Amino acid sequence: MNTPRLKHFIIAPNYFEKMMNKILVSIAFLLPLCSIAQQERKAQTAYQFTTVKENAVVGVDNQCQTGTCWSFATMSFLESEIIRKGGKAVDLSEMVNPRVIYPKKADSYVRFQGKQQLSPGGLSHDVMIAVREFGMVPESAFSGFVNGQTEYNHSALDVTLEAVVKSVLENKLNESSNDWKNSVDGILDGSIGKLPTTFEYEGKKYTPASFRDAMKINADDYVSLTSFTHHPFYTQFVLEVPDNWSKGSFYNLPLDEMQQVMDNAIDNGYTVAWDADVSERGFSFKDGAAVLPANEVTKEEMWTKIVAEKSVTQDERQKEFDSFKTTDDHLMHLTGKAKDQNGTPYYMMKNSWGTGNLYKGYQYVSSNYFRMKTISIMVHKDAIPIAIRKKLGIA
Repeated sequence: MNTPRLKHFIIAPNYFEKMMNKILVSIAFLLPLCSIAQQERKAQTAYQFTTVKENAVVGVDNQCQTGTCWSFATMSFLESEIIRKGGKAVDLSEMVNPRVIYPKKADSYVRFQGKQQLSPGGLSHDVMIAVREFGMVPESAFSGFVNGQTEYNHSALDVTLEAVVKSVLENKLNESSNDWKNSVDGILDGSIGKLPTTFEYEGKKYTPASFRDAMKINADDYVSLTSFTHHPFYTQFVLEVPDNWSKGSFYNLPLDEMQQVMDNAIDNGYTVAWDADVSERGFSFKDGAAVLPANEVTKEEMWTKIVAEKSVTQDERQKEFDSFKTTDDHLMHLTGKAKDQNGTPYYMMKNSWGTGNLYKGYQYVSSNYFRMKTISIMVHKDAIPIAIRKKLGIA
């Protein structure tokens, strides 16, 4: 595919719409439709789960053909935070965050001369950047659908943004002006929508900032935690995963203490935004679970019986991260606790892949899977046990 030239930024009417339509046609055959992904998927599993602790959430969503799990998971997390703080359930807009963040990502890509990842991926702290700088809006005020769309598909948008920003570097368009940024905004306006400045919700008028404040969300109250030995514990470091384009810092804890934070949060009514590796054969959306088999078993055998799981040490976890066997794949929302028929503990996880699985969009994550495959978590700082907060220097 030829890279579009943005000569003098004189854009013909419907240029981007036509270009995106061509791109969409060329790649559509590679991607299943969102509606197909939504269809009920039958599964048979030996696992039987009983809820132990369930914290308040809003309904399951579907990110469809987008790379915006980071926004869906973190907005689901904030929806639960609003309820925990005494507010009414509100369906927050997930698409407002890509609309705010993508121009920042494009700018950063140019400033780093193309030497960083340019993709739709991101992390929970990117949502907090948008919340802090722009605010929040309900889904009713900004759906992210344009031109009558009812399902998300950013395939053409992602390809077009990449082509435009690479063209800026190849043609040195940034040397004369920053006008190229207007083109990025135009593409996003046409693909996701123009950001609202004011809106009405339940009979009241808000700005995005005033709505955020009315929901009692303070972005500075939320912290990201991880557990790796290549940096000192109880310090902060920039986590080395490709989607950390904004160079966000993470507090580093020993593995047992990171899990202690997780358990303390869930037990005390908090939920957790979870970034993890979901490429393992023990992770099955269809079967509604994530386990870490100790021995080699086929995928079919894994769900027809309860498999023995591998215990996880800090060193084993580090080796899998260093060798890229553990990868930064997907963000989700951990909302509660459960146990199987043998009393083995699991975390309840709300995914953003629709409701077409065994548990209507939820999955059950074993403690061992969490320990091995977690990249990071985000929690309200008050969810961290006081003793651990002191070690981290969090007020």
